[in-house]
Amino acid sequence: MTQPSGPGKVTWSFTASLDGFLTGPGHDMSWLEDCPRLDESVIASLAAAVGAIISGRRGYDAARAQADEREQLTAEAYGGAWHGSEFVLTHRPWELEDDPTVTALDLDVVQAVQRAREAAGGRDVQIISADIARQALEHDLIDELWMFSAPVMLGEGTRVFEVPGGRTLAWEMVGPIPGGEPGLGRIYRPRRPADPRDAPGA
Repeated sequence: MTQPSGPGKVTWSFTASLDGFLTGPGHDMSWLEDCPRLDESVIASLAAAVGAIISGRRGYDAARAQADEREQLTAEAYGGAWHGSEFVLTHRPWELEDDPTVTALDLDVVQAVQRAREAAGGRDVQIISADIARQALEHDLIDELWMFSAPVMLGEGTRVFEVPGGRTLAWEMVGPIPGGEPGLGRIYRPRRPADPRDAPGA
């Protein structure tokens, strides 16, 4: 299967509710259990493109707290099909020293992306935190956005993108995620000012 992005890209991947939330109140993720399921071969193909994941401390803590309540499909990256290096950004990295499954980093987003690129071995780096993705966007680090939609409304929680005072970012859809149709999976790329398609007469 064709991968949704080429090697070495930095992607932001998430499943959002219909009202634009990534988590429910208290970082609840139980609603993901009701999402349309992708075929296992599709999940494996998507996972194979990713060499490193960057996550946030709140998401990490929530996943651990909800571990007994969530199925493997939503409790682990790609339902356990993914293998690579996961970096958790935190100002208290020593608190995660006993977890061999992640590497805790007290770095800014630019340094963290560079570290993840080195660990990804030519595969993609994927960001799965809204706050870290927002910071990465400020530095123009994200090459692609992989978005899935869930048929639920949450009313409150972590918004996909939230900036005090607002900020407009333009994206273009470059195609569906192959095999991601049950979850309305699609790929976007940022419309950067230097994009030649924005030039007069383009």
